Amino acid sequence: MEIVSPPELKRLLAIPHKLLMGPGPSNLSPRILHALSQPVLGHMDPDVFRIMDEIKKGLQYMFQTKNKLTLCVSASGHAGMETVLCNLVEPGDKVLVLVNGIWGKRAVDMAQRYGATVQKMQNRDLRENFSLIEIENAVSKFKPKIFFAVQGESSTGVYQPLEGIGEITKRYNCLLVVDTVASLGAVPLKMDAWKIDAVYTASQKVIGTPPGLALLSFSERAQKVIRERKSKVLVYFFDIKLLGQQWKCFEEDLPRIYHHTTCANLLYALREGLAVITEEGLENVIQRHEQCAQQLYKGLAEMGLELFVEDEQKRLPSVTTIKVPPNVIWTDVVDFAMKNYHLEVSGGLDSTAGKVWRIGIMGYNAKPKNIIFILSVLKEALEHCNKKISKL
Repeated sequence: MEIVSPPELKRLLAIPHKLLMGPGPSNLSPRILHALSQPVLGHMDPDVFRIMDEIKKGLQYMFQTKNKLTLCVSASGHAGMETVLCNLVEPGDKVLVLVNGIWGKRAVDMAQRYGATVQKMQNRDLRENFSLIEIENAVSKFKPKIFFAVQGESSTGVYQPLEGIGEITKRYNCLLVVDTVASLGAVPLKMDAWKIDAVYTASQKVIGTPPGLALLSFSERAQKVIRERKSKVLVYFFDIKLLGQQWKCFEEDLPRIYHHTTCANLLYALREGLAVITEEGLENVIQRHEQCAQQLYKGLAEMGLELFVEDEQKRLPSVTTIKVPPNVIWTDVVDFAMKNYHLEVSGGLDSTAGKVWRIGIMGYNAKPKNIIFILSVLKEALEHCNKKISKL
């Protein structure tokens, strides 16, 4: 039987504009969209290599590091976690993970798959973060090779302070690994000053470029662990020794190698996203996100809505979690916003599923006018839901 050509593909592609105010991806600026439209170049083209070198400089600025092994992996931010753990973990290694949401749980699962003995630090209250005293007690007791923390847990909206943890992990000869996927650019991160050994993030959040690139950096301590591995890195695609040579992160006389075909257009977009942040200034970008978050908190309080994370110091500015009021079906609000205004608001994830809404304030979308708009839509959506309830 012949398979005929699908009629769906004979229609012109039409994508509606939507305002993405969930926990990512965020909308792209005209400058990023323009970068994506530039001609495709080969992955070994000298102009692509030049852009890769500029990206490395931009990432060093974002991470606040001088690490030469700073680069990208051609995959989503989740691949950053995979790359870090794949390279640092060997069978039998001890890994201690802070768990205050889904991403800590994922790190536990992933480290176990690479043969690690994993210990979890987990609060019963998902709205809480961890103190330095709690962390040092756990590290001194378990004595892990790797300590893993999520700076911004997007499933709960909790912010984990990092300053001081690096001193603890270094004192106990332990590597500090940090997930900054939902936090980088919205809160301070000082990789070198805070003695962080491996960090990763994603391209589609505050940086404001399309999904598809994981951005990483490794300290010299982390590189030493990788060089002295007793076993081969299990996943070829994530082998940082090979990726680092493609990105020319090692000795200058080592030639770039073909590892995989990178998407030149994603690199253009990332280069421009980093350029935008460089032009605005990292401190100004962080301040803009904080101001928008404060504007959102104030507006939600005036509407009578409660934030999931009660302590303001423990809130992640880039992802705000809002308690779903009693008698309100959370999907009704999400569906109303999308159907009537093409506005994306997300529900909870994992342990917060059905309990909260999540509003993302990221990159190009971190503007006062967007906060005003989302507050007005939320108000209208809740009034709509209340009318439905009163008719029952």
